[in-house]
Amino acid sequence: MVSQEDIERLRELLARPAQNIVIVSHTNPDGDAVGSSLAWREALLEMGHRVTCIVPNKYPYFLDWMTGIENLVLFKTDEAGVARRAVEESDLIFFLDFNAVSRLEGLSEVIESNTTARRILIDHHLSPGPGFDLMFSCTGSSSTSFLIYRILEKMLGTQAITRSMAESLYVGMMTDTGNFSFSFLTPELYRAVAVLVETGIDIPTIHNNVYNAFTEGRARLFGYAINRKMEVIHNGTVAYMSLLESEMRRFQFQPGDSEGFVNYPLTIKSMKLSAIFVATHKFIRVSLRSRGGVDVDLFARKYFNGGGHRNAAGGKSFYDDAGNHRAFQTIRSRVCRPGRFGLGRYGRFPLAGFITAAKTLNFTKCAEQLTFRSPL
Repeated sequence: MVSQEDIERLRELLARPAQNIVIVSHTNPDGDAVGSSLAWREALLEMGHRVTCIVPNKYPYFLDWMTGIENLVLFKTDEAGVARRAVEESDLIFFLDFNAVSRLEGLSEVIESNTTARRILIDHHLSPGPGFDLMFSCTGSSSTSFLIYRILEKMLGTQAITRSMAESLYVGMMTDTGNFSFSFLTPELYRAVAVLVETGIDIPTIHNNVYNAFTEGRARLFGYAINRKMEVIHNGTVAYMSLLESEMRRFQFQPGDSEGFVNYPLTIKSMKLSAIFVATHKFIRVSLRSRGGVDVDLFARKYFNGGGHRNAAGGKSFYDDAGNHRAFQTIRSRVCRPGRFGLGRYGRFPLAGFITAAKTLNFTKCAEQLTFRSPL
């Protein structure tokens, strides 16, 4: 997973003392993005470097308690220009928990303007993009936080992992595996968790801080989404939900409130595929989850300029209503065939339905106007 050769290359890059280093993670940073960034920041500071952690926008409020989170610079609201100056002056830039510079929205241009900084990728998603000087791209890892743990283990030894670093790494490992219920649950992962526990972290408190710290509005939004917005199609094997900006405002939506909604339909025994479409003022955010051989990563890359993992992926839709009909006709004629994306005999109907839903968010109208061939 982490080769000694790559560790030695990383060691060489970090050998010069007191370098200016930037750590950047993805838009809408989650527990793994934040946890891996904070832990790696602390390790680099201990090595004597100057480190700036940047995220494109606000992280979920239920991560506010994490040690060191006040040191994250939010690019979207950075009126003082701290992030821009840090990138311009950086010697090294670490890219954590995503694998394409182009997916950082406005921050991408700032990073691309620095043509001299060495770029290091540490990530576990499929199909990394070009332009990195060193890559720790391990798709078999359950989280980027686990990758950071393995790098620290090989480069510094586990004795270098402090309690605060362990806490951050545990948050990342826990959230990206659904509280250790899916995604590459290897013996090595549990051995890593044991090392983290030995630093004195309080697992019940961490769990409570992350999973039992939502607002009343979030609880009511979840009930609304499941009861009023969840559509179950194709004999109970596919489900999708949508949330409009007006609906989210009704429940005092905060960043992170819809996190995990897409997973809930998969608690239904017959369910194979789940999606949620969340409208913003600029685009529609798409999240996809699946079981078994249903490849939502391929689906997200092909239609939503996204990606992720085989059973968990996401992306964005920039289509307007005028472009919906042309896109749907193309997809229906070329893609909605049995066998694509691992859907087997479920391939035709749900793919067409998902594309249409993602482009319009008007599911009732779509259901009335569109007809589909009977499933095979």
